[in-house]
Amino acid sequence: MKNKPLAIQIWTVFAGITLLFSLLIALFIFVTLRSFFMEETYRIIENAQMNQFTDDMLEQTPIEQDRSRQSIRSVNHLVFLPDVGVIDDSTLPPRFVKKLYKEAMQQQETSKRYTKEIQGERIYYVIRKGTILGKEVALVSYMWDSYLNDLVRTLFGRLVFVIVIALLVISFPAAWLAKYLTRPLRQMDEHVKRIAEKDWHEPLIQDRHDEIGGLARSIEKMRMKLIQQDEAQKSMLQHISHELKTPVMVIRSYAESIEDGVFPKGSLEGSVSVIKEEAVRLEKRIKDLLYLTKLDYYATQKPKYEAFSVASLLEEVIERMKPHRPDLRITTQLQNITVVGDREQWKIAFENLVDNQMRYAHTHIQVRMETTANNVVVQFWNDGPPIEEHLRTHLFQTFQTGKKGKFGLGLAIVKRIAELHNGNVRAVNEEKGVSFYVQLPIKQVRGD
Repeated sequence: MKNKPLAIQIWTVFAGITLLFSLLIALFIFVTLRSFFMEETYRIIENAQMNQFTDDMLEQTPIEQDRSRQSIRSVNHLVFLPDVGVIDDSTLPPRFVKKLYKEAMQQQETSKRYTKEIQGERIYYVIRKGTILGKEVALVSYMWDSYLNDLVRTLFGRLVFVIVIALLVISFPAAWLAKYLTRPLRQMDEHVKRIAEKDWHEPLIQDRHDEIGGLARSIEKMRMKLIQQDEAQKSMLQHISHELKTPVMVIRSYAESIEDGVFPKGSLEGSVSVIKEEAVRLEKRIKDLLYLTKLDYYATQKPKYEAFSVASLLEEVIERMKPHRPDLRITTQLQNITVVGDREQWKIAFENLVDNQMRYAHTHIQVRMETTANNVVVQFWNDGPPIEEHLRTHLFQTFQTGKKGKFGLGLAIVKRIAELHNGNVRAVNEEKGVSFYVQLPIKQVRGD
């Protein structure tokens, strides 16, 4: 079934529901309404019996009596007199007539219903006792099961007819609905196939507000994300090629100059130091690229977090990086907070943030922590120049650099680490400097 076209599946479901519903109705008729029809049969017998039980009955001619006995809906009648028996001939078997006479004489109730089997046929009858012309009589009125069977067969035949008509009628709206629902799905299928071939410049427009419209909007969102990712990838490749090409060219040109006996920096030692600096710079860029790719891999894996002290980690990072800018004054306001996360990742994130502060600070850097109702926030402040307006919205993207930027991957790595820990990072121009805020949800934090 699931391998059939959706239109066939929809039509089959509609037809199946209609057929099942019809069969349930038929079953309900045979199981439930049969008792109702039986009750109706007895009611017809009793109504016909009341029409026959009159004081004028014995004064009628044989023809009139016969017409009276043949009441509506095939109800037949027998009249019994005590010590006499049946006063008219009957087509019923004599043995059964004797049984009826015995039941009539023994019956204490005025009226009573009976059901019997005669030669495989079911008969329904009612025995009513009373007086006619001062004489005690017993009137037996009966009907064969053929009437009830005919009624059920007639109803079932009409029901089958209604089911067939319903299936024919339902097939048209089912076919229309199947076509109506599958048309946008086919369009989305073609659109997704084009996206798979990187032909994603044509937007997918579906003016619907149901689940199909939601699927179309998700596909359109995916298309936009793929375009952004493709553009980011192209931009990243361009930046990588530019950023890696520059130190390689410097190293190559200096090496060739030294090989020719020329020292661009005036001495062998000075020229070699430039080569070393560019090699370190190149190594840093390659490591950052590899680590950013590693973080993308971590995003698809189950994290293996541990508890560690944020204050201890910050102190370790600051102490190790102080020699880079011995002229700076670094102050801290830290709290004894234990965070559950990847300590190595946060070490790299804090190193990148501190490195960024040292790059732009004039004289002072401050690192402080605070807790709120839902978060723990680490603030990195420096008294350097404000962030350029055109960089504020792209500061944490790859290859975004400021006036003193050296590569543009450090802050992107910080943001990625924060996202992996369900946190965030933001930069704010303060009145006397710039602050970077790293925020972690309180559910990941345990106070000692």
